[in-house]
Amino acid sequence: MRKKMTVFIAVVIVLDIIALGVIFFTRGDSRPDISADARPGADPSTTQQQELFSRVSFVAVGDNLIHDTVYEQAAARVSNGYDFSYDYKNVADRIKTPDVAILNQETIISTEHNVSSYPMFNSPVEVGEEMLKIGFDVFNIATNHSLDCGEKGLISAINFWKSKNAITTGAYLNQADYDNIPMNEVNGVKIAYIGFTESTNGLSLPQDSEVILVRASDETLLQTRIMKAKEAADFVVVNAHWGEEYTHEPNQNQRDLAAKLASWGADVIIGTHPHVIQPVEYITNSDGRKTLVAYSLGNFISAQNRGPRMLGGMLNFEIVKNNTTGKVEIENVKFSGVVTHYGYGCSNIRLYMLSDYTEELASKHGVKSKTSDFSLQYLNDILNKVIDKQFL
Repeated sequence: MRKKMTVFIAVVIVLDIIALGVIFFTRGDSRPDISADARPGADPSTTQQQELFSRVSFVAVGDNLIHDTVYEQAAARVSNGYDFSYDYKNVADRIKTPDVAILNQETIISTEHNVSSYPMFNSPVEVGEEMLKIGFDVFNIATNHSLDCGEKGLISAINFWKSKNAITTGAYLNQADYDNIPMNEVNGVKIAYIGFTESTNGLSLPQDSEVILVRASDETLLQTRIMKAKEAADFVVVNAHWGEEYTHEPNQNQRDLAAKLASWGADVIIGTHPHVIQPVEYITNSDGRKTLVAYSLGNFISAQNRGPRMLGGMLNFEIVKNNTTGKVEIENVKFSGVVTHYGYGCSNIRLYMLSDYTEELASKHGVKSKTSDFSLQYLNDILNKVIDKQFL
């Protein structure tokens, strides 16, 4: 009996020791379990936030306007073909960094025609290749110069971009191509892209053409397209080629159409064509949703010869999707100046961020022959007068 009692006591003691050990080690590490998906050492609350929200960063710029001076200088840099890297190298990092980069390709790129300049443009394929190289993803090709090489030229341009697997807006080979709204998915967010032009400089497609070039005047088509895109995507970006050239103030037609685009479902409207910058603002829709509008981003690059046209805009913003509610909001909107710089006789055309531009460069700008008061202060004065400080 004593032996059994001794064994029983020993078992109880062992169980007590085990229990104390469990309590000790549990108290020694009170952290919650981290899932296998979390980064080792990561804060679990941060991981949870990343799962609740998806974020996509954007950059958009204005008119890639390739005058003969631009492509002739590119041709002089190589023995065969064109090298445009010099023109864009100072801003290339700003294009590569965001998740999505959007460009208005002002001049057509047709492989079926010789290169040409104003007033009937056709640019070398190397322009498009350089844009892809520095990081652009989405190209608006609905502009007033879309038909500079006729129907054949526009078909060639569309096929050029398709061969590069680029996303284009505004011009389509046929109804089937048009019905397939350009869209991509980035970081779990579906984004749709729509483009149109207000003018084609009086040119038109043949009546029997299958090609579709979206026009601002066809509001019913635009409404249907935007609403369809809104049903299929989380976020809708509209490229609007509109307005009056060389004026910093959007006209009433732009404002009226912007309000309609916003009400139909556009989340961001990126304006181009005036060749100078115009204001950025929010439109508040009847349902409380806000639409960001940049009425004109001016020129990205050009060989134009007046001071205001040397200042373009770079629009950065982020969209944040709540993965629980599906709601998408715009955050961190920033408008930055981009300067087209060249020397005497329009030599050595290249781009600079306004933040990197200097008074010394401005004092040597070839545009001073037409705009004598051109300076760094001149550029900053335009920027601060046109763009609301909340976006700077």
